[in-house]
Amino acid sequence: MVSISQAVRSAIEKFYTGTCDIIERQKVPDGNLTKFEEVTVQKNVPCRLSYRTYNNTNTDEGANEVSQVARLFLAPEIEIKAGSKIEVTQAGRTVAYKKSGQPAVYESHQEIGLELFDRWA
Repeated sequence: MVSISQAVRSAIEKFYTGTCDIIERQKVPDGNLTKFEEVTVQKNVPCRLSYRTYNNTNTDEGANEVSQVARLFLAPEIEIKAGSKIEVTQAGRTVAYKKSGQPAVYESHQEIGLELFDRWA
């Protein structure tokens, strides 16, 4: 018999239309030196990227400012370390993001706030 949480998880996963690669910056020995390299720790993880756009009226400038918030939905057992780069491919486009804040983890999925990746910290 399928539990309610398994049924909810199955329903949510039907909406996963993208995949993501999780990339960490790790120390790699190079002779007598240690350098940092991008290492893909998980590849082709099923996910869904969702956007919400906000219009913020700024009365000082007289023009609306538009901001966009991205949220990534994926399986709850996937761990993404702070500072990781997340490359999301959805709708034929690949965009690099970074995690912003702690994920909201549920039995059926997790939600992670994202920001555009600009550079390694």
